[in-house]
Amino acid sequence: MNKRPDICKIANAFHQSAVDYDQHVLVQKRVVANLARSVELNQSLAPGSILDVGTGTGALLERVHALYPDARLTGVDLALNMCLRTQQKLGSNCQAVNGNAEYLPFKNGVFDLVVSASALQWVGNLSAAIHEMRRVVRPGGDISLAFFCHGTLAELQNCFRDAASRSCSDGSQRTSRLHGFWTIDDVKAILNEMDFERFVVTVETEVDWYDDLNSLLRSIKNIGAGTASGGTGSGLGWRGILQETSRLYQEKYGQDGKIPATYKVLYLSAQTK
Repeated sequence: MNKRPDICKIANAFHQSAVDYDQHVLVQKRVVANLARSVELNQSLAPGSILDVGTGTGALLERVHALYPDARLTGVDLALNMCLRTQQKLGSNCQAVNGNAEYLPFKNGVFDLVVSASALQWVGNLSAAIHEMRRVVRPGGDISLAFFCHGTLAELQNCFRDAASRSCSDGSQRTSRLHGFWTIDDVKAILNEMDFERFVVTVETEVDWYDDLNSLLRSIKNIGAGTASGGTGSGLGWRGILQETSRLYQEKYGQDGKIPATYKVLYLSAQTK
């Protein structure tokens, strides 16, 4: 991963997008559904306590609550408004906590199952986050994660890099703001240093289609993920980059008047010793 995210900016972005978040997520909904199915298939016994890291608006917790209605549910999120939305959605069935995935505010070994969907691509230290999840899971417990990895939004990032290099003298500075996604090798290196009984890592591809670059960028911005496309800017230079990015996108990837956005989703299932 070539760029550490600014945690404060990310927390603020998701804090501001919490109210409308569920209206704009597309691929995230499919990831939640896929992860919930994986959890159901991999659980031999019903978990009594479940933690959702980066819970967002509680979509994954809703799914696992339907699977395990007697389980104690806890959600943790960096953005306060996301916690409030989760608490509002699940009520007394859940405790939502404002906290950082890299420093989970829980004691050792207190959860039977830890889950997380579409959140860990934003952490600054993935190793710390996974170690924290391992710490709070009881012996013999499970961890089930899904997050976007290297190759996500490749079309957008490739076109943005080309456009920035052609349009202005500070192209390298512009492209340095692009979000760097973790690779599968990054993840496996972390897991190989840990004492899991077993783990399985797979990567699946999801594609959404958009009318144009503006609609794609609006979708990314509305879910608080602007850094994935290089953040925001202003002025003639910035508008020139966006216009060139749009032209290149249609030229290289456009089909039937629409453009694709590819997401590489890494799924991890692990059991502790």
